Amino acid sequence: MSVGPVSAVIVAAGSSRRMGFDKLLADLNGETVLVRSLLAFQACPDVSEIRVVTNPEKNNDILEAVDRLRISKFVECVEGGAERHLSVSAGLDRVGETCKLVAVHDGARPLITPEAISQCAEVAEQTGAATLAHRVADTLKRGNDSNEVCDSVSRENLWAMETPQIFDVTLLRQAYAAVLETGKLVTDEVSAIESIGRSVSLVENKEPNTKITVPGDLVVAKAVVAGRTV
Repeated sequence: MSVGPVSAVIVAAGSSRRMGFDKLLADLNGETVLVRSLLAFQACPDVSEIRVVTNPEKNNDILEAVDRLRISKFVECVEGGAERHLSVSAGLDRVGETCKLVAVHDGARPLITPEAISQCAEVAEQTGAATLAHRVADTLKRGNDSNEVCDSVSRENLWAMETPQIFDVTLLRQAYAAVLETGKLVTDEVSAIESIGRSVSLVENKEPNTKITVPGDLVVAKAVVAGRTV
């Protein structure tokens, strides 16, 4: 099933505080973490354009990779904001008029596959709002300020959010207008959509889609990428 056209907004303006270095420019089996994300969207047939919301100091690295790897769907780098929702809003303002859907993706999730992007886009076209996610499998406990276990948290119907999160462009713009007006901080687009009372469809992703946050995540990601090229 062909959907779209989908405009991709890849968020890459974070500070990487927990990593200790710029994780987006870290090597991941020959290409950077960010470039791996770009290549997945380039390879997805439903995506027609790609924008990267980032800090200006990353622009040269991005443009070099775009030229070297012939990432033809890349349109531009957009300067990000101090908070994630401000970066997404900046990217959303630049989405092309011909695009029906917008996919927001964390550049630090380099394991995303073109197939998963398309699967999420198909659901978003039907419902207006969809996110990749996976079911929570770990036992969950609530702790106190002393790092002691207080009680258990049922994992029934609990899902961990991933990206991309894909929406009707008009709907996401409406949600972000409300977020900016109220000054509410949101950590993802699902939260923005929820804030205006709309539901979001969950699309289960059974493939690795780790967000690179700490050095150990990069080790795991390298193993996954190596396995995919065998």
